[in-house]
Amino acid sequence: MTKIAVILASTRPGRNGAPVAQWVYDHAKQRSDADYELIDIADYNLPHLDEAVPPSMGQYSQPHTQRWADKIASFDGFIFVTPEYNHSTSGALKNAIDFLYAEWNNKAAGFVSYGSAGGTRAVEHLQLVMGELQVADVRAQVALSLFTDFINFSEFAPAAHHSASLGVLFKQVVSWSNALENVRTGAAVDR
Repeated sequence: MTKIAVILASTRPGRNGAPVAQWVYDHAKQRSDADYELIDIADYNLPHLDEAVPPSMGQYSQPHTQRWADKIASFDGFIFVTPEYNHSTSGALKNAIDFLYAEWNNKAAGFVSYGSAGGTRAVEHLQLVMGELQVADVRAQVALSLFTDFINFSEFAPAAHHSASLGVLFKQVVSWSNALENVRTGAAVDR
């Protein structure tokens, strides 16, 4: 079965992302089109990138990198739950992405973002990064506003219409993940 990671991209204490990621995962558990797993990058305790060899070489020397690589390699696609910090994604997510290369390749990604402008600028930056990593990002997106989808900017209370948008996002990520299976298989043979 297709495996999709729901990646919680913020490590900040008091982060708004935890309830958002749980909401995404709760919806995912109701689906039968893929096997979904909630991944919190905070659980991996990744320092600032500390590998001497570029990730594209796949020669990881640190145990934390290998643990992260093994986890990401096990998935066919990703749904990133990202905040928007200063018109971009979290530094913690960018760092976690930068640790690896081949483990991201030939997979699909979708985005659930949140922030004062719905997190859309964070997603724009992530789309550029995904292109370099050979990840196909889907068109559907869920953009949550701190003004309308959170009470007092901290208690998550999404508008009802976001559930339908999330359903479209799931369908697109699963469809693209499945479509890229032959590409992943061929790439693995070529390595």
